[in-house]
Amino acid sequence: MANGDIIKDYSQYQDVSALTSTATNSYENPDSALDKDAFLKLLLVELQYQDPTEPMDSEKILTQTSQLATLESTENMNETMQELVDKMSASMDMTAIGSIGKMASLGSNAVTLEDGLAQFEVYFEKEIKSGTLTIEDKNGNLIKTVSLEEQVGKSGVLAFQWDGYSDDNEIQEDGYYSVKAEYLDADNEQQETQFGIYPIESVRYENGTPLMKLGSSYVPMDYIVEYF
Repeated sequence: MANGDIIKDYSQYQDVSALTSTATNSYENPDSALDKDAFLKLLLVELQYQDPTEPMDSEKILTQTSQLATLESTENMNETMQELVDKMSASMDMTAIGSIGKMASLGSNAVTLEDGLAQFEVYFEKEIKSGTLTIEDKNGNLIKTVSLEEQVGKSGVLAFQWDGYSDDNEIQEDGYYSVKAEYLDADNEQQETQFGIYPIESVRYENGTPLMKLGSSYVPMDYIVEYF
């Protein structure tokens, strides 16, 4: 059927929904939806071919005009929201890239002891001359003191491993334990640090989401509670 033969008698169509139904059944609509321009064209065609002896009442015209205005408003809102999303995404990208080299805090110095083993990393800004790393339980009780003798002369992100035993050689229950360290640097100045604070070394993107490199791990920006 030629396009000009799709509708021969328009007097049978008294509202936009009927005309829309016939039109969409006659040729393919790739988006399965009508935009405001198509909706307005259908309304004009409907008015043009209405039966002069039974014209569409004014209430239907007002209703369909209102629907057109609502459709246009919705489209404008969708466009505005998409622009906002694009701007927020661009802003997040700039924030992620601009944070490289800054310090980031995860907001907690708690490590997880699981199956009798805890592996974690602590950042030492200055070169270590001497000091200790301490592990406390959730009530603030000292559980384990670890000498930093093996880390003397080192700095940066250092890896540690705890077997779950206390200073009294008692195995501890699995759970969360806080980790912090106090040390003298090469200039004999007192320094403090803890698990959960690292410099941001780089940014990697996965499916458009920025991941920040803290130590040897990449974490989402949402995990970071403070930059400084």
